[in-house]
Amino acid sequence: MAFPIERPRRLRTTPALRALVRQTALEPGDLVLPLFVRPGKGERRPIASMPGHFQYSVDTLVAAAEEAARCGVPAVILFGIPDRKDSRASGAYAKDGIVQRAARAIKSRRPELIVMADLCFCEYTDHGHCGVVKGRKVDNDATLELAAKTAVSQARCGCDVVAPSGMMDGQVGAIRRALDAAGFLDTPILAYAAKYASAFYGPFRDAAESPPRFGDRSTYQMDPANFDEALRETALDVAEGADMVMVKPALPYLDVLSAVKRRFCLPTAAYAVSGEFAMLKAAARNGWLDERRAVLEALTSIKRAGADFILTYHALEAARWLGE
Repeated sequence: MAFPIERPRRLRTTPALRALVRQTALEPGDLVLPLFVRPGKGERRPIASMPGHFQYSVDTLVAAAEEAARCGVPAVILFGIPDRKDSRASGAYAKDGIVQRAARAIKSRRPELIVMADLCFCEYTDHGHCGVVKGRKVDNDATLELAAKTAVSQARCGCDVVAPSGMMDGQVGAIRRALDAAGFLDTPILAYAAKYASAFYGPFRDAAESPPRFGDRSTYQMDPANFDEALRETALDVAEGADMVMVKPALPYLDVLSAVKRRFCLPTAAYAVSGEFAMLKAAARNGWLDERRAVLEALTSIKRAGADFILTYHALEAARWLGE
């Protein structure tokens, strides 16, 4: 047989040719930076399990958000650590809550920066669960009322996007009705539509000071073994009014991410979670991986699988590398 006509290597011979035919382009504008905000002033507390990340007070958080904007990162998502916790998560929807103060401060300095607000209660409850607890169970329907109140509070303080992550049935519909009734018809909802009960959240629970006091979250977050359920969950959120949907975590669920994007054709996010960040960071610090190459490869794979944007703790580093 004659040598095949096809020689795929022809298009790999130079960096310029490889760039010309590259099918997936990762850019700083694809990234969202998660930020943790706590009470106080001048606070910048290192998070041991997430090197390079901090719990910020509002004043230092604004500086971090401004740095993200300078690097070309178009959005941040806020997670609050209140000064006190209670069974009803009152800090989540307080007019002067920690996220509310942070959002107002960021928007006053960087109005063009997109401020997303995570809407969940685990950081705000004294039991560490994502909703109202009755006995030792999370009461789904009682939690919806608090989710609605929190969404309106977040919109009033200037948050551009509300992102419910508690995996309560009906939460998107309750939030959409509340936002519309309060006059926030144009505030979009980014639904954590397929959020799995993952082991990869460990460092986040340190960062947000939110481990559950009893049990775990497997009665409301999804079983990692399930695929079809993710499509069902996403369909329910879309029907209830979600404007964008998310798959979380990212790398272990690229198959789910790809299917969600193909099925629903909505703006789709993926969350490269704290455990994904910590693994790459630890391997790089031990000299086992080239951090820059590994991070950009991982983020590119997430975008290639269908993510329109990626929430990642590597957002600043990746944006700088991409801008060089």
